[in-house]
Amino acid sequence: MASHVVRVGDVEIMMLSDGMLEFDLCNFFPTIAEENWTPYEAHLHEHKVRFNLGSYLIRAGGRTVLIDTGLGPKPAETPDAPWGQLMNDFKAKSVRPDDIDMVVMTHLHRDHVGWNLKTEGGKYVPTFPRARYWMPKKDWDSCHDPALQPTRFVNAPQCVWPLADLGLVEFMNGEQSLTRELTAVPTPGHTPGHMSILVTSKGERALVLGDAAHSPVQVLEPDWVSRADMDPDLTRQTRKALIERLEREQILVAAGHFEAPGYGRIVRLEGRRYWKGL
Repeated sequence: MASHVVRVGDVEIMMLSDGMLEFDLCNFFPTIAEENWTPYEAHLHEHKVRFNLGSYLIRAGGRTVLIDTGLGPKPAETPDAPWGQLMNDFKAKSVRPDDIDMVVMTHLHRDHVGWNLKTEGGKYVPTFPRARYWMPKKDWDSCHDPALQPTRFVNAPQCVWPLADLGLVEFMNGEQSLTRELTAVPTPGHTPGHMSILVTSKGERALVLGDAAHSPVQVLEPDWVSRADMDPDLTRQTRKALIERLEREQILVAAGHFEAPGYGRIVRLEGRRYWKGL
């Protein structure tokens, strides 16, 4: 089976990518001294951090669910941008937009909502025409806050708000079942309503992480927060508790910003936790 596909019981999980983003270390992790990265240089690319823009397609119980929709189409003025690839990856992996029954957004930052909509005849239409769009209610509220929207939810007016006008929005409020196999689990801090998605089938489990961590280094250094984390203290608390659970219960992880395809587990060696990719 292809490395971008794993099975959890009767559930198939496929990684799709919208490309990647790359940031200067001190830009994305401004509170972490550059020398602190010396032990982790293997995770860097010429002293920069590189993030996959991963989405996960889940086929379970006759339904097809897309978790997160990337950064979106390339702007005309930046045709060489290393992102904007999601629809190309759909084609490459023989997936059609109208296969999708549900779109689930772990949170509403710009690199997770970019392909939600497209324009036809000057009007917004859903990119995934058969889907309902699920999102955290707390993030929906936050992306309408004038103090937050321009900096934290930059593309919400184009990629999120019109979904309500189209009558396509479903809200996630706290932990709740989305389907028989999928459960939304609150993992707040990165955004107020951030969710991870737990997959359960035949006694096996996996967790689609969202942005509860951006890099495998944060498994070793869970206190390291990025400039994208809206509530740094809560992010640290959430990540520590989540990493502990993932190790204790040996839950498979699908981490969209880790090196593609982002599948792995939290393991312990000599008293420290590490990321072990599949």
